[in-house]
This record gives sequence, structure tokens and C-alpha cells, in this order.
Amino acid sequence: MISPPAPPSKLVRRRSRWVRLSANPDARSVQIAVIATVVVHLLLLWLAPRMESFVGRQDMSRTQTEADRTFELQLAPDAFAPPKPPPLKFVESNPNAPENIPDKTNNFAAQNQQVAQEKPAPDHKSDAPALKGDKDPDATAIVTGQMAEPTLAAQPAPKPAQTKTETPAEAAARKALIPLPGVEKIVGDNPEGIGSDLAKAAPNATAVPNQIEGDVNAKADKGATHGLYYTVDAAHPQQRPALAANVVKARQSPLKNSEFGTDNIGAVAYDAKWSSYGQYLQKFIDTVQVQWERILYQSNIYPTAGTKVTVVFRMNSDGKIYEIVKVEGPGGRAAQDACVSGITARDPYGLWTDDMISVLGKSQEFTFTFTYD
Repeated sequence: MISPPAPPSKLVRRRSRWVRLSANPDARSVQIAVIATVVVHLLLLWLAPRMESFVGRQDMSRTQTEADRTFELQLAPDAFAPPKPPPLKFVESNPNAPENIPDKTNNFAAQNQQVAQEKPAPDHKSDAPALKGDKDPDATAIVTGQMAEPTLAAQPAPKPAQTKTETPAEAAARKALIPLPGVEKIVGDNPEGIGSDLAKAAPNATAVPNQIEGDVNAKADKGATHGLYYTVDAAHPQQRPALAANVVKARQSPLKNSEFGTDNIGAVAYDAKWSSYGQYLQKFIDTVQVQWERILYQSNIYPTAGTKVTVVFRMNSDGKIYEIVKVEGPGGRAAQDACVSGITARDPYGLWTDDMISVLGKSQEFTFTFTYD
């Protein structure tokens, strides 16, 4: 009879519980590394709160120094950096002023101009002429006029002819000096012949001592050229047609108020440089002005003189007015609607140029102020 094997001792069983490592060396090294990692993390979790309280007690026991204080620092702008140039400003130039590129200016307009005025201001060096105008700081016009084509100046009425009363004897003597025609027509019997006119001396005819050009009592001659009649009066010649003096083809606008001027003498003008942006804005403003005046004329409604209406609107790079932001001003709804219609009735106003888009982006907000005079 075979007896069963003896049960293992307690010591052997106790060792078998702890021996869990693999017999493979590679697997055993991995197991040892995992166990070591777990043990290290457990130690860190146990020591972390104790280390923090220990460091805090050390800081409380140490005297505070200058290094422990905090400061707020503000970096000053670089004193050597060049200042930023001010933004460009649109101004309404004088179309009658000569073209002249200014030396240096922040103004741009529809044409090149150099500041000038009729009466110089020796001690002033402003970029705008001295003017007494509207107190509105947004006013930029330095001339006012009419948008229609300039008309011919009115011609002065001709002076009446000097007449002299003649006696019957003087009239008869004057007529005696005028030679009679004395023409006789001679025609022969042959129908194919050639006729002729012969002058026949009048009886008792005398030589004319002084030649008289025509009849002094004759009426003014009238002729025709291409269907247009003109009047010729040698005694009273007409003056040459001329444009009306001091007429500026510019919109009617309140003038800029400027106390300082320039020592340059000439037609009133700004310091301004041409740009396609300035040319676009000037044409845009002139178009709105003409349309606004046409609306007022057709509506037959006019607010009180001095009424001002401000319209804030947005335009995109296609020249389209796509939003009316704000309308302010007295005068009632009719006055405001006329201003808004003056802006929107003629849009779009044309595509923006590349330099306009580089400055303004794809859209821009504008503010127009309308003044009822």
C-alpha cells in the first residue's frame, strides 16, 4: 500500500506565497522594475505634505528681505523711437488754384496745391489760408461756388446812337451828294444775243467831292451763318464774350474758419497732395451735393435757415451704401429724408481703388453734415 505524500511544512507554504517572480530573467527584471516604481510613488505621497509644512515653518522663522518684496513695473515708451505720423486728412481744394505739389503736408485732396492767399500773413506758417467762416470744426471748404457750368458774363447795353436834327436845306444838300444809280438796261431783238447794262449820266450831274460809304440812315445789317443769325452794327461793335468773373465751379458750402494763414500770395488754396482717394471723395461729395439740391427743388420743402442734419452711414469697397447708421438734426422728418436720399439715390458710386482699400479696408464709416441756408 502506497501512502500519500506528507503535507508540506508551514515554512515551505509561507515561502511559496512570496515567491511570485518568473523564472525567466527578462520577465523577472520587468517585474522588479514595476514593484520599485510603485514603492517610490508611495513614499513620495507620504512625504509630500510633511515636506511642505516643514518648509513653511522655515520661512516663518526667517526675516523678510528686499528680495522677498514684489514690484509692479511699467515699461515707458522708447524715447528714441520715431513718433507715429498723424492720420491723413481730406480737404476740399480750390479748383481754380494752380497745380503745385507742396513740400510736406498731411492733407490730401483731388489735386496738388500749395497753401496761398490773396493777402499775405507774414508771421504765419499754416497749411490752410486765413478765412472767416463757419465755426463748425469739420468744415473743410475754402471756396464756395456753383456746380453748374459757368455762364457768359452779361454784356453791357449798347449806347444809343447820337442823332442830329437836320434842317430841310441840310437834308437836301446831303442827298444831293449821293450819286444816283443811273443804270439803263439795253436788250436787242435777237433772243440769243447778250444784253448789257449801261450807266447813263444824269442831267446836270456834278462830280462828288467826298465819297460817302452807304446811307447813314440805313438799318443794321443781318446775315446768316449755318442757320445762326447775327447782328452787325458797325457804329456799335459788341464786346467779346467772356466768362463771369470770380465764379468757382465748386459746391456751395460753409467755409472753413481759420485764424492763421500763410505768407504765400496767390489764389486761396490748401497745402494738399493729390491721391486717387481724394479724387474719389471729391467726386462723391459733389454728386451728393447736386442730388440733394435737386431733391429740395423738386419737393418745394425747405427747413429753417441754419438747420444742420448729420448722417452717419457705411459704404463698402463696391461704392454701395449698405447701412444708414444714424441720422440726427432738427427740421423734421422731411429735412432728414432729403439728406439720406441725397446720399443713397445715386449709389453705387464706383469701385474703390487699391490704395483706398489699403487705407479703408473693405468698408468704411462716413459722416456727412448738411446745412440748410
